[in-house]
Amino acid sequence: QVQLVESGGGLVQAGGSLRLSCTVSGRTYSNYAMGWFRQAPGKERDLVAAINWSSGNTLYADSVKGRFTISREIVKNTVYLQMNSLKPEDTAVYYCAAKFGRAGYFPSEYDRWGQGTQVTVSS
Repeated sequence: QVQLVESGGGLVQAGGSLRLSCTVSGRTYSNYAMGWFRQAPGKERDLVAAINWSSGNTLYADSVKGRFTISREIVKNTVYLQMNSLKPEDTAVYYCAAKFGRAGYFPSEYDRWGQGTQVTVSS
């Protein structure tokens, strides 16, 4: 019954910014984490950032540190990914996901997934 829906993707120029949102419906638990992953054609699905819901502690892929920020708005059951200084290599389908317990690095750890939203960065 838990459903995740991403929004906010689109086409931007290199150096631009975009904010992704993921809303969570259905039953949730306090001790869980949300992650953003991305997958480009022919590539693996990799972690972008993740956040522990209760503490707000975060982790990031090295490739996005200093450019992307993950955050959550608890009352709205929404997690955000603020993406600044976008590069063409950021182009991918971005997925949000949820897991029980602390944030993890690997897609296999996450139990619930959104359908994805396309982010395209032009050079």
